Amino acid sequence: MNSSKSPGLAGFGVLKNTTCHPEKKISVFFSIIFMTVGILSNSLAIVILMKAYQRFRQKSKASFLLLASGLVVTDLFGHLINGAIAVFVYASDKDWIRFNQSNILCSVFGICMVFFGLCPLFLGSVMAVERCIGVTKPIFHSTKMTSRHVKMMLTMVCLFAVLIALLPILRFRAYQIQASRTWCFYKTEHVEDWEDRFYLLLFSCLGFLALAISFLCNAVTGITLLRVKFKSQQRQGRSHHFEMIIQLLAIMCVSCICWSPFLVTMARIGINEGGSKETCETILFALRMATWNQILDPWVYILLRKAVLKNLYKITSGCCGVQVINLHMWELSSIKNSLKVAAISESPGSSKQINLQPLTSVGQ
Repeated sequence: MNSSKSPGLAGFGVLKNTTCHPEKKISVFFSIIFMTVGILSNSLAIVILMKAYQRFRQKSKASFLLLASGLVVTDLFGHLINGAIAVFVYASDKDWIRFNQSNILCSVFGICMVFFGLCPLFLGSVMAVERCIGVTKPIFHSTKMTSRHVKMMLTMVCLFAVLIALLPILRFRAYQIQASRTWCFYKTEHVEDWEDRFYLLLFSCLGFLALAISFLCNAVTGITLLRVKFKSQQRQGRSHHFEMIIQLLAIMCVSCICWSPFLVTMARIGINEGGSKETCETILFALRMATWNQILDPWVYILLRKAVLKNLYKITSGCCGVQVINLHMWELSSIKNSLKVAAISESPGSSKQINLQPLTSVGQ
C-alpha cells in the first residue's frame, strides 16, 4: 500500500509480504531483559543523583546534575514506554491488524523510538560541551552556565527531538511496522521515495553529528586535562585526571560502539535507491545494540565514580600485586577540583600561591 495516500493503513503494508520471523521466545527474552535492566539501572542512577544533589549544592555541579538527571529520566521513560509497547505486541501475538486498526499504536511506537533514540544522543553531546566549557573556561562556566540556562537547553533539546519524531506525522507519512512485526520506525523496506530516504538519512546524520560533537569536546577536554597534568606539579590533580580520562574514554566507547551499527544501517538503507539489502536480523541486532546505550548511560555518567574506581583499583592491585597510584590522592570531586585548579591558575599571583602551598583538600 502507498503510505503517502493511505495513512491509516500504511503500517500494514509490510504484513502482506513478511520475510522475517525471529524466534518468539528469544525476542521476548531480549525485550524483557532490556526493559528490566534499563529500568533498574536508571532508577538507581536517579536515586544517586538525588542524594548527590542534596549533598552538593555548589553552583559548579548544578549544570552537570541537571543534565545527568535529564539523561537518566529520558532513558528511564524510554525503557518504560517502548518496553511496555513491545511486550504488549508480543503478548498479542504480533497481530497488528487486530489491535491497531487506525495505526495509532504504530505511530506512537515510532514517535517514541525516534524521540528516545535521538534525545540521549543530543543530551550526551550537550553534556560533553558543558564539560568542555567547565574545564577550558571555568570562570565563564561558573558565572554564565546557570541552572536556568541549563533548563532552557534541556527544554530545547527535548523539543527538537520531538519535532524530528513528529516530522513524518506532520507530513502525513505514517510510521511503518517493521518486517519482524515487533516495532515501528521509518520505512526500511523497498525505500524508493525521496522523503522516506530523507527521514532515514536525517536520523542517521543527526545521530552521527551528536557523536562527533561528543567526540570532539571530549577530546579537547582530555587534551586540556593532560596538559594541566604534565605542566602542574601538584599531586592532588592526578586522581582527578585519572577519573576524568576513564569517564571520557567510557563515554566515547559506549556511545560509538552501541549506536554506530544502527546509524550505519539506517544510512545504508536511505542511500540505496533501488531498495534495501539489509536483512531483518541485521536491523534487529543493530537495534539491540542501540538499546544497550540507554542501559549503560547511567553506569557511565553516574555510577562510574570515584568509589567504584577505588574498589576496581583495590581488586586490580590485589590481583596484580602492583600499586600504581596512591589512593589518598582521591580527595576532590572531579568537577570541583577542575574548577578550583583552573580558577587558581588563572587568578593574579596564582603561580606564587601554588608554589607556596598545595590546594586544600575537601572531604566528600
